[in-house]
Amino acid sequence: MLEISRVRLQLENQWTISRNSSYYKDNVIVKFEKDGIVAYGEAAPNNRYGEDADKTIDEIEKASFLLEEDLFQYISLKKKIDKTIKKQNCAKAAIDMVVMDWIAKFYNITLYQYFGLDSAHVPATSFSIGIDRPEMIKEKIQQAYEYPIFKVKLGQKNDEEIINVIRTVTQKPIRVDANEGWKNKETAAKKIDFLLDKNIELIEQPLPSNMNEETAWLKDRFDIPLIADESVNTTKDIPDLREPFDGINIKLMKSGGILEALKMIHLAQTFDLDIMLGCMIETSVAISAAAQLASYARWIDLDGNLLINNDPFSGVTVEAGKLVYSEKPGLGIEELQNNVNRLHI
Repeated sequence: MLEISRVRLQLENQWTISRNSSYYKDNVIVKFEKDGIVAYGEAAPNNRYGEDADKTIDEIEKASFLLEEDLFQYISLKKKIDKTIKKQNCAKAAIDMVVMDWIAKFYNITLYQYFGLDSAHVPATSFSIGIDRPEMIKEKIQQAYEYPIFKVKLGQKNDEEIINVIRTVTQKPIRVDANEGWKNKETAAKKIDFLLDKNIELIEQPLPSNMNEETAWLKDRFDIPLIADESVNTTKDIPDLREPFDGINIKLMKSGGILEALKMIHLAQTFDLDIMLGCMIETSVAISAAAQLASYARWIDLDGNLLINNDPFSGVTVEAGKLVYSEKPGLGIEELQNNVNRLHI
């Protein structure tokens, strides 16, 4: 059985980054059953990469061959998935999660245990604050005060005002994400110079993804980690990022799943690039999937499920920024039946 559902995730607050704003996100949930084992996956389409829920569903439907496959041969199966699904990496991610969830459940262990990892050595996650009016940002910071680290979206004209307002209510570390919003190196340099004494841990994607040379220019001039996000999707992107960046943000929706993310981690380490694990707006399915790899990361930003108010699943939770893992096998998730029906659209 392969069941594909489109779900509408309602955001607690309007979500704004340098590119767009939204009040909800339409994601795709995959439920798969074979030999009495039920496994789940999730796709979070992103229009930045030409994805949407309808296209994603079309691609996932091509993976009906899973019912006839030996899931333990997941390396060769991954190659088949890559050949079959070519346009929507988030669709690949959903199928990849299903396979790995199923395998770990077969052995009745968590996926991080299957990979030989330890959930005890995981850094705290940041909590994301979208672009908003300064007074609303101040209110959001106060509402999320239990979190030890904030990730703040910038990339507009009032960046300095936003940071100054935040610093009136907290001195906690901030991770800045410009989402390609600073359009030239001179603007980015002025912004970074302003941020240097504001307790900023790192800056994600200061410039557009086609400006690696200009980003390297910034890296040479400032002693603050620059992290690639839109500049990196899969392993093929990593070799070009050693000069302009200090680290990479790996997201399962961009990589096409857990297995590719593992390859990216190991390749990045050979280039001395630090690892951040990030997410889109996602349910506990995809967040719990990414969390299985969190002990590899220097930084994690796994809060996509914390930004919605109708998560149809339970899984990894967060207490004061620390991930709390479920002991359930596989991804460690459970479907909340009281939420599911009203979420399907």
